[in-house]
Amino acid sequence: MTVTVVAIFAIVYLGMIAGGLPFLQLDRTGIALLGAIALVAFGALTPDEAARSVHLPTLILLFSFMVISAQMRLGGFYTWVTLQIAALPVGPPALLAAVVAAVAALSAVFSNDVICLAIAPVLADACLRRGLDPVPFLLALACAANVGSAATLIGNPQNMLVGEVLGLSFSGYALEAIVPVALGLAALWALVAWQMRGRWAASETQAATAAPARRSTDLAPFDRWQSTKGLAVAGALVVVFLFTDWPRDVAALTGAGLLLMSRRLHSTHMLGLVDWELLVLFIGLFAVNHALAHTGLTAQAVQALADAGFPLTEPAPLFATAVVLANVVSNVPSIMLLLPAATEPFSGPMLALVSTFAGNLLIVGSIANIIVVDAARRRGIAIDWRRHARTGVPVTLATLAVAAAWFAWRVPAMQP
Repeated sequence: MTVTVVAIFAIVYLGMIAGGLPFLQLDRTGIALLGAIALVAFGALTPDEAARSVHLPTLILLFSFMVISAQMRLGGFYTWVTLQIAALPVGPPALLAAVVAAVAALSAVFSNDVICLAIAPVLADACLRRGLDPVPFLLALACAANVGSAATLIGNPQNMLVGEVLGLSFSGYALEAIVPVALGLAALWALVAWQMRGRWAASETQAATAAPARRSTDLAPFDRWQSTKGLAVAGALVVVFLFTDWPRDVAALTGAGLLLMSRRLHSTHMLGLVDWELLVLFIGLFAVNHALAHTGLTAQAVQALADAGFPLTEPAPLFATAVVLANVVSNVPSIMLLLPAATEPFSGPMLALVSTFAGNLLIVGSIANIIVVDAARRRGIAIDWRRHARTGVPVTLATLAVAAAWFAWRVPAMQP
């Protein structure tokens, strides 16, 4: 049975790397789900064991914040914020700084993927109306969403997973992450502003190509009451997370339930904006990784690395492994692979920060990057992998250097 489990695990993670499987119409979510089904079908896991392998608090927290973000989207809050920023009477470098700061702050609470999905098309149109090249602003949006989301344990799915599985303190993590995140955002702004110096204007081709795609009907109308409700619930939850011991999943689910009780927003619309595919991806990967861990091979691999002089219980090896895996199999799968080795006080914060920062390297490094590139393409704005890499690579190297310096200073103080 071990051979069967290893074979299924290998196929699933090869699919995570490639984004699909030959001759089959499967994306990463379908591959993870099919892998879990295969484990049950071959008897490697019983249905009950597969169900117990799922870390329910993580799924509940993720679902709850999807509902809260749906409230904000339906209330037109993200569109309103973007338009307010775009209307600022400032030059391009200052406008870029405003975009980076706002996106990072929103991503720290409402999830980076949702922020990119809601803001990217509005930002692209707003830049073109101002005669600005939208590409640097869109790339800054994706990078700032990733970096900013690392500031809290609710900013992105991998941070939720790390925080819930390892039981990290919300306030303790925020204090640990705020400095590298702030420095990383400053480095992001400086790099993009330096790259674009004197070349902020949109080309005639960009304006002509993108103009037909600009439609006012794409913009969700701003509803002050619905937005205020969502902000109130999100703010209350952050306070609860910071100052109480109430389980985060229970508190967040309560907040989501309050928002679903609405006289104007139908629950069908709210739940229609929940990323069910991401939840299914989590479920499938939980089962696949549990089955491999049950064989004992995961523990043996960690021990073999330690015997070879590469112990994942040490900062440098864990840092390097997190960077590589995040860009090979993506953030969430890499975190699931590395969580069994996260046994030291620095392990959780390092995994959360490093896997998130590393996601800016290439377009496929994070869902946020893909969302922004797809939104630009629908507007007639081309961002290929080379253009993304010209910004993403230096931003990633700079933010990872900041994180490395931070942990080099902090790890001795974090050791018992």
